[in-house]
Amino acid sequence: METSYFKTPLGIAEIKGDENGISIISITDEGEISSEIPAVLQEAVAQLRDYFEAKRTDFTFKMNPQGTEFQQKVWQALLEIPFGKTCSYMDLSKKLGDVKAIRAVASANGKNPLWIVVPCHRVIGTDGSLTGYAGGLWRKKWLLEHENPTNQQSLF
Repeated sequence: METSYFKTPLGIAEIKGDENGISIISITDEGEISSEIPAVLQEAVAQLRDYFEAKRTDFTFKMNPQGTEFQQKVWQALLEIPFGKTCSYMDLSKKLGDVKAIRAVASANGKNPLWIVVPCHRVIGTDGSLTGYAGGLWRKKWLLEHENPTNQQSLF
């Protein structure tokens, strides 16, 4: 498993993967930036940089997140939330066929190993509130604003 660290507007991203795909992308407030990016990670790093530069709205590199069958199902559903849109935990539970599974869905969402790429930041509370985000609510807010910027209207 190869690892690399690179700077983003939200902190230092750690990315891990091998020839089977990217398994982990996470964020931290500190760490040493890698001087070289291993070949198996280069495409993912390039796509994430494009995302932060507002040049990309989806990701096409090979992913290999590890989790239970239920977690995989939730993460797949997250991938279906369009760029710039949000849905609630309740909506996600309904989509997966069990309204009562809302806590399990929220738990699987919180265990998502592919920060940004599997867009768990696009899931909000039923009332529209920013709820729970492993990277911190300020990062969730930043990501949602990045994906759906409010245009300043001209007064004249």
